[in-house]
Amino acid sequence: MAFRRLFSTTLTKNHPSPPRNSAVPNPNPTRTPCPLSTFTIRPYSTSFLITKTPKSQTKTRKKKPSARTNPVQHESERIPHFENLLHRDNHFRFFTKTKDFLSKQPEQVLRLDDAGKLHRELGFPRGRKVLKFIQRHPLVFQTYRHSNDKIWFGFTDFMETFLEEEKLITDEMEKERIDTVRKLLMMSANKRIPLSKIYHCRSLFGIPEDFRDRVRNYPEFFKTVVEEDGKRVLELVGWDPKLAVSVLEHGFMVDEDRAKKAFQFKVKHGKMLDLGEEDEKRLNLLNTFPLVSPYSDGSRLDLWTLEAEKYRVGVVHEFLNLTLEKRASIHHIVEFKEELSLTKHTYAMLLKQPRSFYLAGTEMNWVVFLKEAYGEDGGLIHKDPLVVFNEKLLEFADKQAIEIE
Repeated sequence: MAFRRLFSTTLTKNHPSPPRNSAVPNPNPTRTPCPLSTFTIRPYSTSFLITKTPKSQTKTRKKKPSARTNPVQHESERIPHFENLLHRDNHFRFFTKTKDFLSKQPEQVLRLDDAGKLHRELGFPRGRKVLKFIQRHPLVFQTYRHSNDKIWFGFTDFMETFLEEEKLITDEMEKERIDTVRKLLMMSANKRIPLSKIYHCRSLFGIPEDFRDRVRNYPEFFKTVVEEDGKRVLELVGWDPKLAVSVLEHGFMVDEDRAKKAFQFKVKHGKMLDLGEEDEKRLNLLNTFPLVSPYSDGSRLDLWTLEAEKYRVGVVHEFLNLTLEKRASIHHIVEFKEELSLTKHTYAMLLKQPRSFYLAGTEMNWVVFLKEAYGEDGGLIHKDPLVVFNEKLLEFADKQAIEIE
């Protein structure tokens, strides 16, 4: 009651009722309620409240190990010059893929609006502007405005001279490329490979763009068969025993000791044998030789026998020797998985052969190198003419202007 009396007195003082008669004051004036509109409601600030935990106090969650991000090699075991080759490929991915795609377009030009939608074909990240990547290589690509006010881009005159030089090298190396495809067919299980697979991996072996048309000029080596589903398959016509000799077999005849050190197939034994280091090497050597030729029919071997593993190791070794840069990615190897009688355990198989193979990249996207084909400086010992040309082309592709002496 005291609170009500005090509140009523306060309202009366602040808001007195008007007198009924100005001459005679009313001793008991009627109290009128105060309207809510007379009160001012101030907003209540909550800026001092901490609604989020500061980043300095939050615990960072460790990313779960994933085959997509886990590197193949431990940091202490990585070989820098092999890893640098992968970084070089990533740096020039846009250039190499765009060069290949643009070469197949009519008049070798492409509208800029269309190029922005071809992030996979041109090798640039999705959501990025393709113009920025084009401007990175001013000696190779140029843009111009068409009469319809649309911007197009194509090769520069400087790049056109390189393309002509590349075509000359390709024509001169045609015989070697034909032998490469013949050896691939001789290693395949049924002596036949779909033309689409060879075309997809053509840059790996230096095979020209129009190879599917060129094989018609060699009926003594190849035969093209169209299957019921429309797939074109390249078949081997005749067997050449001179080509059916692997690089490893050639090396065994020249340097037997070096060939014996190429692979190792360890023999599992108990500790009761108490073998010394030299005795263990001799025991493992008995398992290593004789090797199984990659030009034999590996599809007839029992899948998990030692002979089958020797065959698969030899096939990958010979396959890498047929490539231009003596290396191949998992995508290239999987492309010929059925033809070369390989298994899904190829990754683990190659890791057990560190003397001949080096795996770089991540566990899901790895690249295998043939170590014996590279020198101590990280360069190829024997370079194909097309490899020399590609290295020169990449050097100019990264320049911003022509250096004039």
